[in-house]
Amino acid sequence: MRIQVVCGAGASSTFVAGRLRRAALDAGRDWEITASSVDRLDPTADIVLLGSHLAERRDELAQRALRATLIVLPPELLTDLEGARLRALVEDTALKGTS
Repeated sequence: MRIQVVCGAGASSTFVAGRLRRAALDAGRDWEITASSVDRLDPTADIVLLGSHLAERRDELAQRALRATLIVLPPELLTDLEGARLRALVEDTALKGTS
């Protein structure tokens, strides 16, 4: 599964992606996780995790990542230092097939 973490400039998404990557590896998940700024949205991603500050742009960004499920990250998940809650959010979304 291809997962992209997106924020305005790419800095905070790098931290979130790193936490999610560690949690995924610990759980034996073979996920490709990248981080980027909003202007580098991956059109081939399966799931795009958006920083909460991008919530108002969700519909616009969905048009650029047509095959992806977009998830606006709740602000409290930015403090998920272990990444377990981030991983659970992605797993729940993947199982449901909805955002």
